[in-house]
Amino acid sequence: MRAALAAAMAIAFVGPALAADTNRIGFVNTFSGPSAAIGNDARNGFELALDHIGRKMDGRPVEVIYEDDQQKPDVGKQKTEKLIQSDRVDFLAGYNWSNVLLASLKPAVDSKTFLIGVNAGPSQLAGELCSPYVFLTSWQNDQTPAAMGLYMNQKGIKSAFLIGPNYAAGKDRLAGFKTTFKGEVLGEEYTVWPTQLDFSAELTKARNSKAESIFAFFPGAAGVQFLNQYVQAGMRQQIPLYTDGMIDELSLPSQKENALGILGALEWVNDLPNEQNRRFVADYRKKHPGLRPSFYGAQAYDAMQLINSAVVAVKGDLSQKDAMKAEMEKVNFKSVRGSYKYGNNHVPIQNFYLIDVVKDTNGELSLKTVATIIEDNQDRFHDKCPLK
Repeated sequence: MRAALAAAMAIAFVGPALAADTNRIGFVNTFSGPSAAIGNDARNGFELALDHIGRKMDGRPVEVIYEDDQQKPDVGKQKTEKLIQSDRVDFLAGYNWSNVLLASLKPAVDSKTFLIGVNAGPSQLAGELCSPYVFLTSWQNDQTPAAMGLYMNQKGIKSAFLIGPNYAAGKDRLAGFKTTFKGEVLGEEYTVWPTQLDFSAELTKARNSKAESIFAFFPGAAGVQFLNQYVQAGMRQQIPLYTDGMIDELSLPSQKENALGILGALEWVNDLPNEQNRRFVADYRKKHPGLRPSFYGAQAYDAMQLINSAVVAVKGDLSQKDAMKAEMEKVNFKSVRGSYKYGNNHVPIQNFYLIDVVKDTNGELSLKTVATIIEDNQDRFHDKCPLK
Protein backbone atom coordinates (compact mmCIF):
# COMPACT_ATOMS: atom_id res chain seq x y z
CA MET A 1 0.00 0.00 0.00
CA ARG A 2 2.79 2.39 0.96
CA ALA A 3 4.66 1.55 -2.26
CA ALA A 4 1.59 2.27 -4.36
CA LEU A 5 1.01 5.57 -2.55
CA ALA A 6 4.63 6.57 -3.04
CA ALA A 7 4.43 5.74 -6.75
CA ALA A 8 1.27 7.80 -7.12
CA MET A 9 2.87 10.76 -5.35
CA ALA A 10 5.92 10.45 -7.60
CA ILE A 11 3.73 10.54 -10.70
CA ALA A 12 1.82 13.55 -9.38
CA PHE A 13 5.08 15.33 -8.72
CA VAL A 14 6.74 14.48 -12.03
CA GLY A 15 3.69 15.24 -14.21
CA PRO A 16 3.79 19.06 -14.07
CA ALA A 17 7.56 19.06 -14.47
CA LEU A 18 7.30 17.04 -17.65
CA ALA A 19 4.59 19.34 -18.96
CA ALA A 20 6.79 22.34 -18.25
CA ASP A 21 9.52 20.76 -20.36
CA THR A 22 7.31 20.78 -23.46
CA ASN A 23 6.31 23.80 -25.50
CA ARG A 24 2.66 23.49 -26.45
CA ILE A 25 1.06 25.17 -29.45
CA GLY A 26 -2.60 25.08 -30.40
CA PHE A 27 -3.25 25.32 -34.14
CA VAL A 28 -6.80 26.15 -35.27
CA ASN A 29 -7.72 25.83 -38.94
CA THR A 30 -10.14 24.08 -41.28
CA PHE A 31 -9.34 20.39 -41.73
CA SER A 32 -12.68 19.12 -43.01
CA GLY A 33 -15.12 20.00 -45.79
CA PRO A 34 -14.40 21.79 -49.08
CA SER A 35 -11.69 24.00 -47.54
CA ALA A 36 -9.71 21.20 -45.89
CA ALA A 37 -6.92 21.53 -48.47
CA ILE A 38 -6.19 25.04 -47.15
CA GLY A 39 -5.88 23.87 -43.56
CA ASN A 40 -3.79 20.88 -44.58
CA ASP A 41 -1.36 23.07 -46.52
CA ALA A 42 -1.03 25.42 -43.56
CA ARG A 43 -0.37 22.44 -41.29
CA ASN A 44 2.22 21.11 -43.75
CA GLY A 45 4.04 24.45 -43.73
CA PHE A 46 3.94 24.66 -39.94
CA GLU A 47 5.25 21.09 -39.59
CA LEU A 48 8.05 21.73 -42.08
CA ALA A 49 9.21 24.70 -40.01
CA LEU A 50 9.26 22.40 -36.99
CA ASP A 51 11.42 19.98 -38.95
CA HIS A 52 13.80 22.79 -39.85
CA ILE A 53 14.31 23.79 -36.20
CA GLY A 54 14.79 20.18 -35.09
CA ARG A 55 11.28 20.00 -33.60
CA LYS A 56 12.55 21.70 -30.46
CA MET A 57 12.50 25.27 -29.15
CA ASP A 58 15.34 26.22 -26.81
CA GLY A 59 16.14 22.53 -26.45
CA ARG A 60 12.64 21.45 -25.43
CA PRO A 61 10.27 19.38 -27.58
CA VAL A 62 7.25 20.96 -29.20
CA GLU A 63 3.74 19.53 -29.04
CA VAL A 64 1.23 20.91 -31.53
CA ILE A 65 -2.48 20.30 -30.93
CA TYR A 66 -4.45 20.69 -34.15
CA GLU A 67 -8.12 21.63 -33.96
CA ASP A 68 -10.66 21.79 -36.79
CA ASP A 69 -12.80 24.94 -36.79
CA GLN A 70 -15.05 23.49 -39.54
CA GLN A 71 -14.98 27.00 -41.06
CA LYS A 72 -17.48 28.10 -38.38
CA PRO A 73 -16.83 31.06 -36.05
CA ASP A 74 -18.58 29.49 -33.06
CA VAL A 75 -16.63 26.26 -33.43
CA GLY A 76 -13.37 28.17 -33.80
CA LYS A 77 -14.07 30.04 -30.58
CA GLN A 78 -14.91 26.81 -28.74
CA LYS A 79 -11.70 25.16 -29.94
CA THR A 80 -9.68 28.22 -28.93
CA GLU A 81 -11.16 28.19 -25.43
CA LYS A 82 -10.43 24.45 -25.13
CA LEU A 83 -6.80 24.96 -26.13
CA ILE A 84 -6.35 27.76 -23.59
CA GLN A 85 -8.31 26.35 -20.66
CA SER A 86 -7.91 22.56 -20.96
CA ASP A 87 -4.76 22.06 -23.00
CA ARG A 88 -2.99 25.09 -21.49
CA VAL A 89 -1.11 25.89 -24.67
CA ASP A 90 1.69 28.45 -24.66
CA PHE A 91 0.81 29.79 -28.12
CA LEU A 92 -2.10 29.80 -30.53
CA ALA A 93 -1.62 29.75 -34.29
CA GLY A 94 -3.60 29.20 -37.47
CA TYR A 95 -6.91 30.98 -38.13
CA ASN A 96 -7.54 31.09 -41.85
CA TRP A 97 -10.89 32.89 -41.88
CA SER A 98 -11.46 36.44 -40.67
CA ASN A 99 -14.82 35.71 -39.07
CA VAL A 100 -13.33 32.76 -37.16
CA LEU A 101 -10.37 34.84 -35.97
CA LEU A 102 -12.59 37.69 -34.79
CA ALA A 103 -14.78 35.25 -32.84
CA SER A 104 -11.70 33.67 -31.24
CA LEU A 105 -9.89 36.88 -30.40
CA LYS A 106 -11.27 37.69 -26.95
CA PRO A 107 -10.36 34.38 -25.24
CA ALA A 108 -6.79 34.69 -26.52
CA VAL A 109 -6.34 38.33 -25.51
CA ASP A 110 -8.06 37.92 -22.13
CA SER A 111 -5.75 35.02 -21.26
CA LYS A 112 -2.68 36.84 -22.62
CA THR A 113 -1.93 33.92 -24.92
CA PHE A 114 0.11 34.91 -27.96
CA LEU A 115 -1.90 34.28 -31.13
CA ILE A 116 -0.14 34.12 -34.51
CA GLY A 117 -2.60 34.44 -37.38
CA VAL A 118 -1.38 32.68 -40.52
CA ASN A 119 -3.89 34.06 -43.01
CA ALA A 120 -6.87 36.07 -41.77
CA GLY A 121 -6.30 39.82 -41.55
CA PRO A 122 -9.54 41.59 -40.60
CA SER A 123 -9.49 45.39 -40.58
CA GLN A 124 -10.72 45.51 -36.98
CA LEU A 125 -7.69 43.55 -35.78
CA ALA A 126 -5.34 45.93 -37.60
CA GLY A 127 -7.12 48.90 -36.03
CA GLU A 128 -9.07 49.31 -32.82
CA LEU A 129 -8.90 45.60 -31.84
CA CYS A 130 -5.12 45.30 -32.21
CA SER A 131 -3.40 43.61 -29.29
CA PRO A 132 0.13 43.18 -27.95
CA TYR A 133 -0.58 39.44 -27.94
CA VAL A 134 -1.61 39.11 -31.59
CA PHE A 135 0.72 38.98 -34.60
CA LEU A 136 -0.03 38.21 -38.25
CA THR A 137 2.29 36.50 -40.71
CA SER A 138 -0.02 37.25 -43.62
CA TRP A 139 -1.46 40.72 -44.25
CA GLN A 140 -4.33 43.03 -43.51
CA ASN A 141 -7.11 41.96 -45.86
CA ASP A 142 -7.11 45.23 -47.82
CA GLN A 143 -3.47 45.04 -48.88
CA THR A 144 -3.53 42.51 -51.72
CA PRO A 145 -6.62 43.95 -53.45
CA ALA A 146 -5.23 47.46 -53.04
CA ALA A 147 -2.08 46.29 -54.82
CA MET A 148 -4.19 44.90 -57.65
CA GLY A 149 -6.04 48.22 -57.89
CA LEU A 150 -2.70 49.97 -58.33
CA TYR A 151 -1.72 47.59 -61.11
CA MET A 152 -5.04 48.07 -62.93
CA ASN A 153 -4.49 51.83 -62.78
CA GLN A 154 -1.11 51.31 -64.45
CA LYS A 155 -2.86 49.35 -67.19
CA GLY A 156 -5.26 52.25 -67.77
CA ILE A 157 -8.39 50.29 -66.90
CA LYS A 158 -11.28 52.72 -66.53
CA SER A 159 -14.05 50.59 -65.01
CA ALA A 160 -14.56 47.41 -63.00
CA PHE A 161 -17.31 45.16 -61.65
CA LEU A 162 -16.56 43.77 -58.18
CA ILE A 163 -17.62 40.36 -56.82
CA GLY A 164 -16.80 38.79 -53.45
CA PRO A 165 -18.25 36.73 -50.58
CA ASN A 166 -20.43 38.32 -47.93
CA TYR A 167 -18.26 37.93 -44.84
CA ALA A 168 -15.57 39.96 -43.07
CA ALA A 169 -12.72 39.24 -45.49
CA GLY A 170 -14.88 39.65 -48.59
CA LYS A 171 -16.03 43.08 -47.45
CA ASP A 172 -12.47 44.09 -46.56
CA ARG A 173 -11.10 42.92 -49.91
CA LEU A 174 -13.54 44.82 -52.08
CA ALA A 175 -13.19 47.89 -49.86
CA GLY A 176 -9.41 47.65 -50.13
CA PHE A 177 -9.57 47.49 -53.92
CA LYS A 178 -11.66 50.66 -54.01
CA THR A 179 -9.07 52.59 -51.97
CA THR A 180 -6.59 52.52 -54.86
CA PHE A 181 -8.55 51.87 -58.07
CA LYS A 182 -9.12 55.18 -59.82
CA GLY A 183 -11.62 53.92 -62.39
CA GLU A 184 -15.39 53.68 -62.06
CA VAL A 185 -16.99 50.80 -60.14
CA LEU A 186 -20.02 49.80 -62.21
CA GLY A 187 -21.35 47.18 -59.83
CA GLU A 188 -20.62 45.38 -56.57
CA GLU A 189 -22.02 41.95 -55.69
CA TYR A 190 -21.67 39.94 -52.46
CA THR A 191 -22.42 36.22 -52.49
CA VAL A 192 -23.63 33.88 -49.73
CA TRP A 193 -20.63 32.54 -47.81
CA PRO A 194 -19.51 29.78 -47.69
CA THR A 195 -22.36 27.83 -49.30
CA GLN A 196 -22.84 29.60 -52.65
CA LEU A 197 -20.93 27.94 -55.48
CA ASP A 198 -23.10 29.01 -58.41
CA PHE A 199 -22.07 32.44 -59.68
CA SER A 200 -24.02 32.58 -62.93
CA ALA A 201 -26.24 35.45 -61.76
CA GLU A 202 -23.27 37.58 -60.67
CA LEU A 203 -21.36 36.87 -63.89
CA THR A 204 -24.40 37.86 -65.94
CA LYS A 205 -24.64 41.15 -64.04
CA ALA A 206 -20.95 41.78 -64.66
CA ARG A 207 -21.34 41.15 -68.39
CA ASN A 208 -24.40 43.39 -68.62
CA SER A 209 -22.63 46.20 -66.75
CA LYS A 210 -20.31 46.78 -69.75
CA ALA A 211 -17.40 47.18 -67.34
CA GLU A 212 -13.89 46.87 -68.80
CA SER A 213 -12.88 44.36 -66.13
CA ILE A 214 -13.98 42.14 -63.25
CA PHE A 215 -12.19 42.14 -59.91
CA ALA A 216 -13.07 39.14 -57.73
CA PHE A 217 -12.00 37.65 -54.40
CA PHE A 218 -12.89 34.03 -53.70
CA PRO A 219 -10.65 31.63 -51.75
CA GLY A 220 -10.74 27.85 -51.76
CA ALA A 221 -13.48 25.85 -53.48
CA ALA A 222 -15.44 29.01 -54.30
CA GLY A 223 -12.44 30.34 -56.23
CA VAL A 224 -12.25 27.16 -58.28
CA GLN A 225 -15.93 27.32 -59.18
CA PHE A 226 -15.93 31.04 -59.93
CA LEU A 227 -12.99 30.88 -62.32
CA ASN A 228 -14.26 27.80 -64.12
CA GLN A 229 -17.73 29.30 -64.52
CA TYR A 230 -16.23 32.56 -65.78
CA VAL A 231 -14.36 30.69 -68.52
CA GLN A 232 -17.28 28.37 -69.34
CA ALA A 233 -19.53 31.41 -69.80
CA GLY A 234 -17.21 32.60 -72.57
CA MET A 235 -16.27 35.75 -70.66
CA ARG A 236 -12.49 35.41 -70.91
CA GLN A 237 -12.58 37.05 -74.34
CA GLN A 238 -15.12 39.68 -73.23
CA ILE A 239 -14.14 41.01 -69.80
CA PRO A 240 -10.64 40.45 -68.33
CA LEU A 241 -10.65 39.00 -64.82
CA TYR A 242 -8.26 40.24 -62.10
CA THR A 243 -8.16 38.18 -58.95
CA ASP A 244 -7.32 38.14 -55.26
CA GLY A 245 -6.99 34.88 -53.36
CA MET A 246 -8.53 32.89 -56.18
CA ILE A 247 -5.59 31.13 -57.82
CA ASP A 248 -2.92 29.28 -55.88
CA GLU A 249 -1.08 25.98 -55.92
CA LEU A 250 -4.03 24.28 -54.20
CA SER A 251 -6.64 25.43 -56.70
CA LEU A 252 -4.58 25.00 -59.88
CA PRO A 253 -5.10 21.22 -60.20
CA SER A 254 -8.87 21.88 -60.43
CA GLN A 255 -8.75 25.13 -62.40
CA LYS A 256 -6.19 23.73 -64.86
CA GLU A 257 -5.62 25.76 -68.04
CA ASN A 258 -8.56 28.01 -67.21
CA ALA A 259 -6.13 29.80 -64.89
CA LEU A 260 -3.51 30.57 -67.56
CA GLY A 261 -3.06 34.30 -68.00
CA ILE A 262 -5.31 35.27 -65.07
CA LEU A 263 -3.42 37.83 -62.99
CA GLY A 264 -3.44 38.15 -59.22
CA ALA A 265 -1.49 39.74 -56.36
CA LEU A 266 0.34 38.10 -53.45
CA GLU A 267 3.06 38.83 -50.90
CA TRP A 268 4.65 35.40 -51.36
CA VAL A 269 5.28 33.39 -54.52
CA ASN A 270 7.03 30.04 -54.80
CA ASP A 271 9.75 31.46 -57.05
CA LEU A 272 10.91 34.31 -54.80
CA PRO A 273 14.72 34.24 -55.09
CA ASN A 274 15.87 34.00 -51.50
CA GLU A 275 17.70 31.10 -49.88
CA GLN A 276 15.08 30.38 -47.21
CA ASN A 277 12.29 30.24 -49.77
CA ARG A 278 14.23 27.90 -52.05
CA ARG A 279 14.80 25.58 -49.11
CA PHE A 280 11.16 25.77 -48.04
CA VAL A 281 9.77 24.95 -51.49
CA ALA A 282 12.26 22.17 -52.18
CA ASP A 283 11.79 20.48 -48.81
CA TYR A 284 8.01 20.83 -48.94
CA ARG A 285 7.87 19.11 -52.33
CA LYS A 286 10.25 16.40 -51.13
CA LYS A 287 8.15 15.75 -48.02
CA HIS A 288 4.84 15.88 -49.91
CA PRO A 289 5.40 14.38 -53.38
CA GLY A 290 3.01 15.71 -56.00
CA LEU A 291 2.14 18.81 -53.99
CA ARG A 292 3.35 22.39 -54.17
CA PRO A 293 3.17 24.75 -51.19
CA SER A 294 0.74 27.65 -51.43
CA PHE A 295 0.87 30.99 -49.65
CA TYR A 296 -1.15 29.38 -46.82
CA GLY A 297 1.71 26.99 -46.13
CA ALA A 298 4.34 29.70 -46.54
CA GLN A 299 2.62 31.99 -44.03
CA ALA A 300 2.25 29.14 -41.54
CA TYR A 301 5.95 28.31 -41.96
CA ASP A 302 6.82 31.88 -41.01
CA ALA A 303 4.45 31.69 -38.03
CA MET A 304 6.36 28.75 -36.54
CA GLN A 305 9.65 30.55 -37.11
CA LEU A 306 8.27 33.65 -35.39
CA ILE A 307 7.19 31.64 -32.35
CA ASN A 308 10.57 29.93 -32.15
CA SER A 309 12.40 33.26 -32.25
CA ALA A 310 10.47 34.44 -29.19
CA VAL A 311 11.06 31.26 -27.18
CA VAL A 312 14.80 31.20 -27.95
CA ALA A 313 15.16 34.89 -27.06
CA VAL A 314 13.86 34.34 -23.51
CA LYS A 315 15.72 31.01 -23.11
CA GLY A 316 12.44 29.18 -22.68
CA ASP A 317 11.10 31.39 -19.87
CA LEU A 318 7.65 31.96 -21.32
CA SER A 319 6.64 34.17 -18.39
CA GLN A 320 8.67 36.98 -20.01
CA LYS A 321 5.85 38.08 -22.27
CA ASP A 322 7.12 41.63 -22.80
CA ALA A 323 10.49 40.32 -23.94
CA MET A 324 8.82 37.79 -26.22
CA LYS A 325 6.66 40.50 -27.76
CA ALA A 326 9.70 42.71 -28.30
CA GLU A 327 11.57 39.87 -30.00
CA MET A 328 8.69 39.04 -32.36
CA GLU A 329 8.43 42.70 -33.30
CA LYS A 330 12.03 42.48 -34.60
CA VAL A 331 11.15 39.69 -37.12
CA ASN A 332 14.43 38.08 -36.10
CA PHE A 333 14.27 35.06 -38.41
CA LYS A 334 14.62 34.32 -42.13
CA SER A 335 11.22 34.68 -43.76
CA VAL A 336 10.34 32.83 -46.95
CA ARG A 337 9.12 36.14 -48.39
CA GLY A 338 12.44 37.86 -47.72
CA SER A 339 12.78 40.58 -45.13
CA TYR A 340 9.69 42.27 -43.72
CA LYS A 341 8.89 44.53 -40.77
CA TYR A 342 6.01 44.87 -38.33
CA GLY A 343 3.90 47.95 -37.96
CA ASN A 344 2.73 49.07 -34.54
CA ASN A 345 -0.33 46.83 -34.97
CA HIS A 346 1.75 43.68 -35.67
CA VAL A 347 0.67 43.53 -39.32
CA PRO A 348 3.54 42.97 -41.78
CA ILE A 349 4.96 45.86 -43.79
CA GLN A 350 5.96 44.06 -46.97
CA ASN A 351 6.11 43.85 -50.75
CA PHE A 352 3.25 42.74 -52.99
CA TYR A 353 3.82 41.08 -56.33
CA LEU A 354 1.92 40.66 -59.56
CA ILE A 355 1.52 36.94 -60.27
CA ASP A 356 0.63 34.96 -63.38
CA VAL A 357 -0.04 31.29 -64.07
CA VAL A 358 2.44 29.58 -66.40
CA LYS A 359 3.62 26.11 -67.33
CA ASP A 360 7.00 25.20 -65.89
CA THR A 361 9.73 23.20 -67.62
CA ASN A 362 7.89 19.97 -66.74
CA GLY A 363 4.66 21.25 -68.25
CA GLU A 364 3.08 21.68 -64.81
CA LEU A 365 1.03 24.75 -63.94
CA SER A 366 2.61 27.05 -61.38
CA LEU A 367 2.60 30.66 -60.21
CA LYS A 368 5.23 33.04 -61.48
CA THR A 369 6.30 36.43 -60.16
CA VAL A 370 5.81 38.98 -62.93
CA ALA A 371 6.66 42.24 -61.18
CA THR A 372 6.74 44.03 -57.83
CA ILE A 373 3.60 46.15 -57.60
CA ILE A 374 4.45 47.94 -54.37
CA GLU A 375 7.29 47.81 -51.84
CA ASP A 376 7.11 48.03 -48.03
CA ASN A 377 3.36 48.49 -48.01
CA GLN A 378 1.72 49.27 -44.68
CA ASP A 379 -1.98 48.71 -44.04
CA ARG A 380 -4.27 51.73 -43.80
CA PHE A 381 -5.69 50.91 -40.34
CA HIS A 382 -2.46 51.04 -38.31
CA ASP A 383 -3.10 54.59 -37.13
CA LYS A 384 -6.32 53.39 -35.44
CA CYS A 385 -4.34 50.92 -33.33
CA PRO A 386 -3.53 52.27 -29.84
CA LEU A 387 -0.25 50.33 -29.67
CA LYS A 388 2.89 52.40 -30.19
